[in-house]
Order: sequence, then C-alpha cells, then structure tokens
Amino acid sequence: MQIQSSDSKIIIDSSIHEPVEEALTQIAPHKIFILADNNTYEYCLPKVNKLKNKKNVYVKVTRQGENAKTIDTVVEIWNFLQKNNCDRNDLLINLGGGMILDIGGFAASTFKRGIRYINIPTTLLSMVDASVGGKVGFNFNDYKNHIGLFSQPSYVIINSVFLSTLKQRHIYSGWAEMIKHGLIHSQVHLEQLLSCKPEETDKSKMNELISASVQIKNHFVLQDPFEQNIRKALNFGHTIGHALESHAFKKRTLLHGEAVAAGMACELFLSRRLKNFPENTEQDIQEYLTEKYSGIRIEKEDQEDIINYMKHDKKNKEGKINFVLLENTGVYVIDQFVELEQIIESLEYYNSLVS
Repeated sequence: MQIQSSDSKIIIDSSIHEPVEEALTQIAPHKIFILADNNTYEYCLPKVNKLKNKKNVYVKVTRQGENAKTIDTVVEIWNFLQKNNCDRNDLLINLGGGMILDIGGFAASTFKRGIRYINIPTTLLSMVDASVGGKVGFNFNDYKNHIGLFSQPSYVIINSVFLSTLKQRHIYSGWAEMIKHGLIHSQVHLEQLLSCKPEETDKSKMNELISASVQIKNHFVLQDPFEQNIRKALNFGHTIGHALESHAFKKRTLLHGEAVAAGMACELFLSRRLKNFPENTEQDIQEYLTEKYSGIRIEKEDQEDIINYMKHDKKNKEGKINFVLLENTGVYVIDQFVELEQIIESLEYYNSLVS
C-alpha cells in the first residue's frame, strides 16, 4: 500500500527490499548514510542487508533510548556526515524507533541546510507515530522534544517484519498510540484494537491495523501540517503523558506508549468531567488501559514536579496548560485549558485505578 503524505511517500509492504530499491532509484543519491542504534544495527540492519552491499554506504551507530536524544548525539551525527564528505545530493536512512527517526530527521534537515532522508521505523510505536508527519527534534533539559522543526522525509517504509525483534512491552507501547488514533477519529478502529491482542495478531492483520492507524494520522497531517489547528488532536493523552515520561527519567524507565496510556486515562477522566464523555465508554477503556499497561504510581510528593513539566509543554498558551479533550469517540475539542485542581484530581483518580 502507498499513501501520499505532504512531501512524503509512505509505503506499507510485505517486502522490505522492493520499497527500498524504489526509493533509492527515485532519489539516486551518490552516498548513502545509515543511522542506527546498537539494537537496530544488530537485529534490523541484517533484514535490509542489500543496503550494506551497495557502494558508498556509511553506517553510524549511536546509543539507544531517550537519554541519547540530545544535542550531543545530533553533533555526533553532524560530525559523521561531515567527516565522510556528505553533500546535499546524498541521503540519510534512519533505521530505528522514534528516537532515531526524530534525531536523525533533525540532523538531516539542518546539515548543510538540509539533505534528504528516509525513515525505516523498526518499532510499532515509530511505525504509527514518529515516522509520519515530519516532526523532528530532540529533548532539552529533560523536556520532551523542546528543540525541533517540521521536516518531511522523502519516503517512509513500513514493514512489520521488524516487530519480531521486539519484546511484548514495546509492542504494547505502540499499541497505545493506535488506541489514541481510534479514540480521536474512528470507533471502528478502536473496537478492532480493543478486541484483539497484538501478541496474537498475525502479520497480515497487523499490517492492516498499522495501515489504518497511519491513515488516521495522515488525515490530520495533510490538513494541518504545521499543527495550527486539527492536528493538535493527535496530542490527546500527551499533555499528562509527556510530563509523566519526563518525570520518570529521574526514577525509572517508562516507555512513551506506557506514559501516553496513563495520560489518556487521566485525560479521559477530564473529558468525562468537563466535556460529558460517555461514562460507560470511559469505564470500558479505563479497564483495558489499566489491564494492559503496568500502573504508574503518582505519589503526592511527585505531583508538583509533574505539574511543572506540564507548565513547560509546547502546546501551552499564555502560561495556561493546554489539553485535547473528547466529547465522544471521534469527537475531540482542542485548546482546552484545565485548572490545576482538576489536573491534580485526574492524577489522583488514576492512582485509584492502579492501586
């Protein structure tokens, strides 16, 4: 399947080699630079081994995880490109999860004012989220994605073959973003996700679900590429989710999708209280989220730090914390400013679900 997204072509295919060959033929770079982390170099690059056999291929291996998503890693990538005489006719291939795609896309977009790049996402989360939409950047002073820009990859090549390299926890991390897509846009997609287990879903069905999620995200990106209006809906669950993720750097490793699942639980509560989201629907989804995602205890002494992270959220206006809330499945309301007391109430409600 091929999907057009702004200046990108998204290919979801059962083959990995044919889409890569198509992209390289169309772009015709002189040199190919590949960015991978330790895991994707070992487990994923061999699945696209024809790349390594081509002439003028250079591979950069960097650290993995959010702690590597810093300006220091960007500088490493710039140095790698410069040392190997990369010019604006060359190509960077980002092979990895969301961190690699975000930071590689930023490095490519700023090196010599921009070289072309391709995303080959290797996690479910990056397939349905980071690879599509052109948001690139890095974390700054523990704040998620505070430095970045909008820059579209030439191609996004999605293949579920890479999911076999992942632990179940990482599969569910991506599943949370897919549930978000269902909540903000499609009751049908949501019901399909809630009725099956990703670890028991065959490759064909998984490709179908990934494709549906990508098309939902692309729906918002095409209409609002720079997130001035309806694309903000994709931030549902992320105001609190990003704050929990940033706070967790200090105590434990929390995957992005796990943080978003907790954020959605809190923001569904706020949606019911402030926008009359149907209580029965909310309870069904809350039960699913708390069953599938390990509960995060939000201690009272942590609330101030979590709120502080929310106060620095990129979506805020005039110092007010900005949310996306839901009136119903597929009916979202952007630019909702919620009082601190209500946010704290949602955190305490979440604690009651996981206690």
